[in-house]
Amino acid sequence: MSTARSTPVNARNWLQGIRFSWFAFVMLGVIVLAVLVLAPTIRLYTTQQQQVSKLAAQNAAQQAKVDALNQQITDWDDPAYIKAQARDRLLYVMPGETSYLIIDDLPKTPQGTAAKVSTTVQEQTGDWSATLLRSLLAQPQASSTAH
Repeated sequence: MSTARSTPVNARNWLQGIRFSWFAFVMLGVIVLAVLVLAPTIRLYTTQQQQVSKLAAQNAAQQAKVDALNQQITDWDDPAYIKAQARDRLLYVMPGETSYLIIDDLPKTPQGTAAKVSTTVQEQTGDWSATLLRSLLAQPQASSTAH
């Protein structure tokens, strides 16, 4: 049986074997400087873009509210709309008309969802405490077999 000895690697010789030129050092410095200069600028740009999109969404919501309010203004300028609102909201009637107000105070029940109620009483036979004890004792056996 032969044992192969590996020669120890001298770290100093290995590092001396790596040669960097001045150009490589300058380019590495330029890259590091570019990252240091551009990273905050890119972060600021993305933050501002998020703020712009959020403000655009708020602007659209406000514009929708303004449009709804302008529609209400034009509606209230129409005499027929005012008359209809007075009839609906204030229960006004035109001269010569008779108003009837019907109050329906019965609760509404959904159609077809009424459950049938049993007319017979069901009685359970047996001891409830013994059933509870059996179920508690059987529980550890069921969980140990599941593993």
